[in-house]
Amino acid sequence: MERLLLDTHALIWASYAPARLGPAARRALEDSANDIFVSAVSAFEIANKYRLGKLGEARSLAQQFIGSIVDRGFRELPLNAAHAQRGGALAIDHRDPFDRMLIAQAQIEQLTLVSNEKRFDTFGVIRLW
Repeated sequence: MERLLLDTHALIWASYAPARLGPAARRALEDSANDIFVSAVSAFEIANKYRLGKLGEARSLAQQFIGSIVDRGFRELPLNAAHAQRGGALAIDHRDPFDRMLIAQAQIEQLTLVSNEKRFDTFGVIRLW
């Protein structure tokens, strides 16, 4: 059993275009023994980008996030103060606040981050793609 945290793009692709996922990520998401988490950070990122007209294809995620992830068998990962503090304090050269928070959550919760972002490999997380 693996404990996985989906990067926002991995959640979107798992929901709307699974062929875009890496082969290992696709197999892990299909394995019902795995615990698959989706961060509250992704809910904010998707709703915000949808509102700005950048994610038209993610309407159901933007408007019914919790129902959408539960329907897919995923679990919600709330954001807490420890996650926020670590995300803000990470000594990494990466400005995207959404990614910083996901990295912090993966570190604290000891989750494998499902992402195609190869640069995450140098940020102290285990990545699966």
